[in-house]
Amino acid sequence: MESKIDLRELLEYIDPSQCSYDEWLNVGLALHQEGYPMFVWEEWSADDGERFHEGECAAKWESFGRYTGKLVTGATITQMAKENGWTSKHKFENNEALSFDSMVLATTPEQYQVVDKNWIEESDVHIPKSYPLEQRKQDIVTYLTTLFEPEEYVGYVVNTFALPDGKQSPTMGNYSRTVQQILDGINGTTQLENVFGSFNKEMGAWIRFNPIDGKGVKNDNVTAFRYMLLESDNMSLGKQKAILEQLELPIAAMVFSGGKSIHAIVKVDAYSYEEYRKRVDFIYSIAQKNGFKPDKKNRNPSRLSRMPGVMRGGNPQFLMATNIGKENYKEWEEWIASVNDDLPEPEELDALWDNMPDLAPPLIEGILREGHKMLIAGPSKAGKSFALIQLCISIAEGKPWFGFDCTQGKVLYVNLELDRASCLHRFKDVYEALEQQPTNIGNISIWNLRGKSLPMDQLAPKLIRRAQKRNYKAIIIDPIYKVITGDENSADQMANFCNQFDKVCTELKCAVIYCHHHSKGSQTGKRSMDRASGSGVFARDPDALLDLLELELENMNEDKLQDAPIDISQCTAWRMEGTLREYPKFKPVDLWFEYPIHKVDTNGFLAMAQFDSPQSKGLDKMNKRKQAVKEKKKEQLVDAFNIAAAENGFNGKADIKRVAEIMQISEKTVRRYLKETPIFKVELGELIPVDLG
Repeated sequence: MESKIDLRELLEYIDPSQCSYDEWLNVGLALHQEGYPMFVWEEWSADDGERFHEGECAAKWESFGRYTGKLVTGATITQMAKENGWTSKHKFENNEALSFDSMVLATTPEQYQVVDKNWIEESDVHIPKSYPLEQRKQDIVTYLTTLFEPEEYVGYVVNTFALPDGKQSPTMGNYSRTVQQILDGINGTTQLENVFGSFNKEMGAWIRFNPIDGKGVKNDNVTAFRYMLLESDNMSLGKQKAILEQLELPIAAMVFSGGKSIHAIVKVDAYSYEEYRKRVDFIYSIAQKNGFKPDKKNRNPSRLSRMPGVMRGGNPQFLMATNIGKENYKEWEEWIASVNDDLPEPEELDALWDNMPDLAPPLIEGILREGHKMLIAGPSKAGKSFALIQLCISIAEGKPWFGFDCTQGKVLYVNLELDRASCLHRFKDVYEALEQQPTNIGNISIWNLRGKSLPMDQLAPKLIRRAQKRNYKAIIIDPIYKVITGDENSADQMANFCNQFDKVCTELKCAVIYCHHHSKGSQTGKRSMDRASGSGVFARDPDALLDLLELELENMNEDKLQDAPIDISQCTAWRMEGTLREYPKFKPVDLWFEYPIHKVDTNGFLAMAQFDSPQSKGLDKMNKRKQAVKEKKKEQLVDAFNIAAAENGFNGKADIKRVAEIMQISEKTVRRYLKETPIFKVELGELIPVDLG
């Protein structure tokens, strides 16, 4: 599916005053190619007050019809807008192989949007009418001590030279003095010129905001990638200051340039030039997204900025502020990422106490609410997929599922394991085995993805897009091992994986139900929530966990087996336990699995199998282990007593401290053993055998 983007919206992200002539011309060619009227180009071009000339766009537009050069399309404007912070609000994908009718994802708020560019309230900028020497000295001292260490070298420039076009440009300047040397000079003089040299009062002076090695002024001479320069010449001073403040940037120093701009020296604290470039580009992109139009020539770390404490064309280059915004780059980066996190604000309980929100209605009465998550876990061949198909039918027809009432509605079954024909036949087989008329099969959708499944983080957005307007009550994903992203034994990776189910629930406002297999080995003695394979996140993440455990019938009395209400040679027996977040724990449900459906054991026959169940076997084993440990402690205690008593002349007593030494444990532990096995008593620090009869 293709999206026709309105190029006029993209032009808001492109500043004509920052475009080269070729870039400006390409914008016009692209608009002409895409069928826009000339006045769109002209209105946009007029924002460049210095270079815009009335009638120039119209004259160029006439010539575009005869243009024979390289084709320029709207993609050029799109790319230019992206470079200036625009991001697409829509995501279109070609998923023909997955064959399900396409739908458009909902739009999301623009990331990192802090400032409403249409409603910027300008900050006050007070330019002092006089700039006395003491204030000038204080400004430069504060600037230097804020940005540098005393032993670091700093570069500055007070002289200029003429370019061929007559414009003045700063010289290389001085780079061989330390901050401390400059500070000492300032403290001992009444004229700054004695420290820095004669200033050009028309051109002002410059300073490098990163420390250098004292040998040159190139990027290679920078010794710490500590700061960057953020500046704009194309906005009012009040708007510049307002955006810089609202962005909460970690600004070490803010200096008025004496001209049209504010110089913000921003902390980036990069450990390498590569990281410096990434952080600078990121700050530039955020600034652009929020309406600030930075001068793109200021990226390099050895760049000159305006030095406070001097005059420029009658205006002071003064220090406006130091250390404003966030404390450092990392803190700011975390803050800016959280601005559009779409998380709800905290709520005060007292405001809601008498007006509680309604609970989500039940989907499976007593087990699961609408919009919540449920996991069914069990061993291989437990019939988990058949149980899920039965659940699909129960929801579609509004019938009970294993004795629990279901709310009627639409359901999507995502089949990841079976071939298409087998899956469809299973649904028909289950309907027939249930003797259920397919009255509402229109409520069931099946998405067959065998051989086409993707990791869940990629599948979730595709699933959301296809299901968005179908009003499903539930989406059943069978099985999840086909879509697991990451190591299933890693808690953090599985937490991220399970978050995809939350996204589906939230976006589609429906329940998500999925199944997973048990871990390898015996499940005896384990709680139901500890049997699922992999990280414990699987069991703790869903709102409802249903666990299937096989019941062993071999050890039941032969006479009892003959009374079974079903041919046990054709069946397996199962117990379904639940761990629930929203409802009280229910009594375990015993089930017969007679292919292809599960049947509730309504007459209680399987209750007799409970003492032979793997759970009870596990408890028996556990008790036996405890008893064995107890007996071993008793033997060790008796042996130690006999040794100590022999050392004491076989008088029937033994010193408790000596017994502890022989056993290599503390006296306190010996006394604890005696409470568990009271075969000795303690009198005056000695053990005496007790007649236990």
